[in-house]
Amino acid sequence: MDDIRIAVVGLGHRALHWIRLLQQVPGYRVVAVCDPIAALLEPALAALAEPTEVQATTRYEEVLANPRVDAVALCVRCREQGALAAMALEAGKHVNSEVPAAHTLEDCWRIVQAAERSGRVYQLAEQTRYWGFVDAWKRIVAEGQIGRPTFCEGQYLGYYGTRLHFQDPETGRGCEIGELRDHPRARPTWLQRMPPIHYLPHELSPMLKVLDDRVVEVTAMSTRAPSYVHPEIAAPDLQVALMKTEKDAILRLAAGFTQPVCHARGHHWYQIMGTRGCVEWKRSARGRGLFWRADLEMHDMAEVDWRYERLEAPPEARASGHGDADYYVHVAFRDAVRGTRPLSFDVYSAMDTAAPAILAAESIDRGTQLMQVPDFRPSASRPAGSPPPAA
Repeated sequence: MDDIRIAVVGLGHRALHWIRLLQQVPGYRVVAVCDPIAALLEPALAALAEPTEVQATTRYEEVLANPRVDAVALCVRCREQGALAAMALEAGKHVNSEVPAAHTLEDCWRIVQAAERSGRVYQLAEQTRYWGFVDAWKRIVAEGQIGRPTFCEGQYLGYYGTRLHFQDPETGRGCEIGELRDHPRARPTWLQRMPPIHYLPHELSPMLKVLDDRVVEVTAMSTRAPSYVHPEIAAPDLQVALMKTEKDAILRLAAGFTQPVCHARGHHWYQIMGTRGCVEWKRSARGRGLFWRADLEMHDMAEVDWRYERLEAPPEARASGHGDADYYVHVAFRDAVRGTRPLSFDVYSAMDTAAPAILAAESIDRGTQLMQVPDFRPSASRPAGSPPPAA
């Protein structure tokens, strides 16, 4: 097929990065940009090599009504994210959505049903699953080198200062806490209202890929809100979930956006323990990954030079972002839309990462109640395109 004509919706810093990438990865043509903040349209158009005849609008409905739009790149950060994705699928558009997929279980189901009914591609643009060390660990686990996985840890402590927590609604400019006096119009962003644990798809996606598994139960706890570190921010500093998988592994996962932490260690860290060994990601920029097997007379863990970057990465992947992984997200979506290669991370796998995080936040609200995670795949009790079975 011809180039995928794509609309970029939600024009923050991530969208500008996507616009640059979509012009570098063959097979895309940006035909529309959209954001409710009109001031953000101009920098988005400026990032395009050929901005003429590109629709620029503050109304999402106009994008969905545009017959020139084949697909939507959803780069929004709001409670309605899942509903916006479902609306695009229902309008016959393919969807490539930033993390997280949705913020309610109802929206997860709506996305699944819309994808099934429309036949359109839905991809959660989760890039950490494409890291080189993740595939290395997947092979190690599949070959039984560390035995049966029993315990897995992951964390996303994304401390970016405070600029992402406040925004001028007219200019779209982010404001640090120290700048708020000079920007009286600035308001809290969705990042303050979103439970931090909702951002766990970045940890669940690679770990569930390695384990070839899905979460069936979850409970969670949280520090109190507002932040201890920045009392002006309404969100808690840290939330931690405990999960159990279908194959009987236990996962302990943490997320937070206001907890200061060494950048090299804090953003993403993982380990997997099995009945015969373990693998662990590095704990500092100077460190290396660690590997241990009980059956090889190893008295200590061995350092391994695992990296984010893949050894076989093509030149166009280099410096695409997130350890070269952003490139693979857009190639996977392009190939799925064109029908040349099915998604390995399909709509059901995406919901396997979104739903446990949503239910973790609900567990916190219910006093650490144990929550059951649904399987979104079609079954005898739920044919494709049908609503979820009644509880």
